[in-house]
Amino acid sequence: LEGPLGVGKTTLVRFVLHALGHEGQVPSPSFALVQPYDRLDPPVLHADLYRLVDPEELLEIGLEDDPRAIQLVEWPDRAGEGAFSRALALRLAFEPDGETRRLTWSVPLAWEGRWP
Repeated sequence: LEGPLGVGKTTLVRFVLHALGHEGQVPSPSFALVQPYDRLDPPVLHADLYRLVDPEELLEIGLEDDPRAIQLVEWPDRAGEGAFSRALALRLAFEPDGETRRLTWSVPLAWEGRWP
């Protein structure tokens, strides 16, 4: 999930989690870096890498622990070039009016056959 501060990345994550059946709060994982939602099937990991200092830290936060998990990652560029090259990229941007948002996506070649 890419986009400037305040564009709505965490709001989009809240929508996705509720659509997948999560009930209750969806806090921003800014300080913990990763917030797991293990009760969903498949489980979901919401990561906010804005405060990631060193891409090596990515190995310690548990994103790769469950290969079934859906990873919703804000600020993926903080993980270093190519870290999420096989991931669906969603980009949120402010429209000129400052009120509406534009959502665009990029589907990697690794998703061939998985995306309609």
